[in-house]
Amino acid sequence: MTEATDIAVRLARAKWAYVTRNVDHDLASQLLAGDHAPNAGDLLLARVDQRGQHRRLELTTSRRAELFEGDEIVVAYADRYAPDQFEGMVPDHLGRCRLVAAGGIAARLLHAHQRVKSATRITPLGLLADSEGARLNLHRFRLPTQQEIAPEPLFLAVAGTAMNSGKTTVCSNLVKGLVRRKLRVAAAKLTGTGAGADYRSLIDAGAEPVFDFVDAGYASTYRLDHATVWKVARTLCAHLTASRPDVVVLEIADGLLQEETAALLARKSFNRRLDGVMFAAYDALGAQAGVAWLEQQKIPVIGVTGVLTNSPLMVREAQHATQLPVYATEALRRTNVAALVHNCLQARRHRRDS
Repeated sequence: MTEATDIAVRLARAKWAYVTRNVDHDLASQLLAGDHAPNAGDLLLARVDQRGQHRRLELTTSRRAELFEGDEIVVAYADRYAPDQFEGMVPDHLGRCRLVAAGGIAARLLHAHQRVKSATRITPLGLLADSEGARLNLHRFRLPTQQEIAPEPLFLAVAGTAMNSGKTTVCSNLVKGLVRRKLRVAAAKLTGTGAGADYRSLIDAGAEPVFDFVDAGYASTYRLDHATVWKVARTLCAHLTASRPDVVVLEIADGLLQEETAALLARKSFNRRLDGVMFAAYDALGAQAGVAWLEQQKIPVIGVTGVLTNSPLMVREAQHATQLPVYATEALRRTNVAALVHNCLQARRHRRDS
């Protein structure tokens, strides 16, 4: 068996992570090992040495496959930001590192939340390369960069206090409610760490098309410079609006204190396009602070939602603190609530254009 044939067999047997979903497997014909410094987005074949927090790998189909010691997996190098899990960054060598996200992020571990298990340990076996020795990087499989975003659709963004404040669930319920109103809805997750569950939930709710930053060539947007984050958002929004939807729903990951999130929302060329923001929070104080921050940026907030809506007392406190409607997450899928949201977006658009 030739070396190229052996590599092809190994890659065919390997488990390919979610962040590789746009990659053409047939291009991978070499493994680059030894003295190579990886770049963000580089694809690698790695061996699972010791399972930790992530005992399953999310595949390109979003199925979570059990990991076993000795398994070979195809993942991507990237930085990771997750306050209640791990912070990691791309290492400067091909030595042992960690799987810091189930979607397939390899990184050097910087910090971990005290309540999570140790990050799964992996050994890189080599960078994937084509027949000419050029590295396979996610940038190679990205959507064409776009500049112009069609102005016609209504733009609704979902932001929150932090990760796990309920943003993705809010987005999917918003999409479902608007689709039930017979509206054409497109959706995207603009920032964060590659995760198939988030992407698939928007598809399952009825959005078409659906993109995330993986489609723009990035496994993660953490530590990207602000201009690049805007380029990712602009490209995804341009491709969404090209399908001529009635409403575009955009998820912006993590919290308002996360650097890339804050920079994107503060960018006038982005936030002036928003007809409304639905803000997800854990509690009433978080809702009050988040709404105040957004209003300081002159971003129209049309409602509060998220984890806090599990508590009637917190709902009452949030209503009093923000003077905004507070929507139970699951209520957003109802046609009457979706009608309120849609009407509010239309009214905001009319006031902005008049």
